[in-house]
Amino acid sequence: MKLPWLLFSLLLSLTLWSAMATASNVSYDSRSLIIDGQRKLLISAAIHYPRSVPGMWPNLVQTAKEGGVDVIETYVFWNGHEPSPGNYYFGGRYDLVKFVKIVEQAGMYLILRIGPFIAAEWYFGGVPVWLHYVPGTVFRTENEPFKYHMQKFTAFIVNLMKQEKLFASQGGPIILAQIENEYGYYEKDYGEGGKQYAMWAASMAVSQNAGVPWIMCQQFDAPESVINTCNSFYCDQFTPIYPTKPKIWTENWPGWFQTFGARNPHRPAEDIAYSVARFFQKGGSVQNYYMYHGGTNFGRTSGGPFITTSYDYEAPIDEYGLPRLPKWGHLKQLHRAIKLCEHTMLNSERINVSLGPSQEADVYTDSSGACAAFIANMDDKNDKTVKFRNVSYHLPAWSVSILPDCKNAVFNTAKVGYQSSVVEMLPESLQPSVGSPDKSFKGLKWDVFVEKPGIWGEADFVKKGLVDHINTTKFTTDYLWYTTSIFVGETEVFLKNGSSPILLIESKGHALHAFVNQELQASASGNGTHPPFKLKTPISLKAGKNEIALLSMTVGLQNAGSFYEWVGAGLTSVNITGFNNGTIDLSAYNWTYKIGLQGEHLGLYKGDGLGKANWVSTSEPPRKQPLTWYKVIVDPPPGDEPIGLDMIDMGKGLAWLNGEEIGRYWPRKSPTHGCVKECNYRGKFDPDKCNTGCGGPTQRWYHVPRSWFKQSGNVLVIFEEKGGDPLKIKFSRRKITGVCAIVAENYPSIDLESWHEGNGSNNTIATVHLRCPEGTHIATVNFASFGNPTGSCGSYTQGNCHDPNSTSVVEKVCLNQNKCAIELTEEKFYEDLCPSVSKKLAVEVVCS
Repeated sequence: MKLPWLLFSLLLSLTLWSAMATASNVSYDSRSLIIDGQRKLLISAAIHYPRSVPGMWPNLVQTAKEGGVDVIETYVFWNGHEPSPGNYYFGGRYDLVKFVKIVEQAGMYLILRIGPFIAAEWYFGGVPVWLHYVPGTVFRTENEPFKYHMQKFTAFIVNLMKQEKLFASQGGPIILAQIENEYGYYEKDYGEGGKQYAMWAASMAVSQNAGVPWIMCQQFDAPESVINTCNSFYCDQFTPIYPTKPKIWTENWPGWFQTFGARNPHRPAEDIAYSVARFFQKGGSVQNYYMYHGGTNFGRTSGGPFITTSYDYEAPIDEYGLPRLPKWGHLKQLHRAIKLCEHTMLNSERINVSLGPSQEADVYTDSSGACAAFIANMDDKNDKTVKFRNVSYHLPAWSVSILPDCKNAVFNTAKVGYQSSVVEMLPESLQPSVGSPDKSFKGLKWDVFVEKPGIWGEADFVKKGLVDHINTTKFTTDYLWYTTSIFVGETEVFLKNGSSPILLIESKGHALHAFVNQELQASASGNGTHPPFKLKTPISLKAGKNEIALLSMTVGLQNAGSFYEWVGAGLTSVNITGFNNGTIDLSAYNWTYKIGLQGEHLGLYKGDGLGKANWVSTSEPPRKQPLTWYKVIVDPPPGDEPIGLDMIDMGKGLAWLNGEEIGRYWPRKSPTHGCVKECNYRGKFDPDKCNTGCGGPTQRWYHVPRSWFKQSGNVLVIFEEKGGDPLKIKFSRRKITGVCAIVAENYPSIDLESWHEGNGSNNTIATVHLRCPEGTHIATVNFASFGNPTGSCGSYTQGNCHDPNSTSVVEKVCLNQNKCAIELTEEKFYEDLCPSVSKKLAVEVVCS
């Protein structure tokens, strides 16, 4: 029964919430934050409220708490909250107050990173696009229009939090607030105005009287009125500017973002754990995972440009809300081990002890004699055995062992014993809605609307030359039509010899579809590292007038960099070669412009606005047809698992469900090289170290939150830019179908939940723990080997030492159980099995 545990958890949360409801004093010294006189060592987790939906928030926060997290961190998304000057929005995914109160109800703290510039791979770095067009405005420097609007929004958010009594000084959960974001990287590019702006930002923030300390991350000249903090893959060597400040790590990146057409980066759990352990070993006090749950860039909110709709970040909680195992579990065990040392660490001085050329211990001993130690092997190639206090400890390369009593190693960062999960995307064909009013279609009824390439309705304007895309659309849409025409005389040689003229286009970015006489000729785009691009393609021209229609597209907006708001997009040069008289330069021609798509203007994406266009109904929608809107009414997929929209057979475009913006889709393939079969966790990580997914689409599935579905009559709308096969669109249920684990005899096996000083022992038996999702059981043992198996979850193989009874032993303990534990004991396995071999047990089971 889970009820008693749930009841206990609820009562505990209510007790903590009640305790927090009284005003708290948040201060600090050089060692830590001090909340109501109590020193705190804090683990924080970034969860961005607009990157999930309100229905997911309670579970995300609770999963973080179960993972050993004390604090939730979030940015505040200015351009989501102030879509036009002075008009504020705090509904739906932008209900900041609701999100903060959910954190409060969970009995957790919150770090509010107001910014309001945030970067975050979010479009325009979180700053409203309209602000760029306020006359005289330059972002993030000594500029009065920018400072005015920045201060106005900052004050609005602070006052909103005060009204709701959400600062710790009022009894709320917010213990820290942040102003600006990583400005130290760019300050010098703004000259003296950059320095003045940074000092002003700090002073302005402190003047808001929030009642909690303010932080500035990566601000290398931060004033003493704020705490400067670190963002990096590693921050153990970070030292605050002022000796009176605690050591705070605002962004530890447990993965990395993705761009369309790029490989998928992965950061191993061993390396993340190593970085965290080293940070606390070296006197760290607050550590925040950016991201702990990355979520989704719904609609057109992604930055970059070219940031994917998924913002999964390979975080401990995946995009869909499921714990990513073993990463989530390994870090949970790390957090528990660190917390066992908290009191001793925060109430004593650190002493460093050298144990070798790349090995060291940091020891904390308080006045009562309590002792905690972190023993590190910084060698990134070789395992080492070190002697500490006359006891030998084996340290894998690039690892830290944690000893809460200076005796027992309860955790090692490189020894991952927590189970992994087998996660599958189970396809479900689109099912016609039971309540569909149209009974003339036996299967799915598709409604189709095809856009005409070029100008629809009346032109927005005509101008000689080529205009900047972003300055023209002001990001009200991704799309801008550039159209013109040329006259081809009958004497042109290419009309007679079958050769083709060549269209040459240069663009600042981001993507383009080129049409001639209503026919798609070619597409081109930049990428996440180089948005500008060139297109060179043969085209078909006829004698007489020829219509040239070029659809320029943005794929997110720039989100960081010096003067980033001035980075443009769109065409800069258009030429056609192959004429009798040479090259025709169309760049200075008169161009006719149209902002957006006709379907956008008609509101075809809205759940309640679908009757405004001349849809054509069919059971066989056109395939490989550009500029096509598809509408289909479907039932939700069965079950309660999270849902992804499988767009592998589509080209590029946008998707909506019931008027909610799923976002941009683009199953653009990544390069076929530059990936690894197995990631070596040892040594410093960078985003290109452990890439996977070479040759496949960067993003195939697109998250559709369950809360967006109705019981029936769900309206799925797709706009396809260049052509795909809508009949192959599927929903997929994201489901954990199995779990597996591999544990060695020498892995720490102390029960961290019940351990206390004097109760632990390294003689505890190493154990494989397996647990299927709630409501399922272990149905089949796919693999079991006691001996020296190798590989990883889903690809274990037997070694030359293998107990043939392994499967039967595991089946006896685990079959038909929701969870089980198998000890690596000789009573269970052969006593004389390979006596000289250090044993492991690897198990993979199916859950159903």
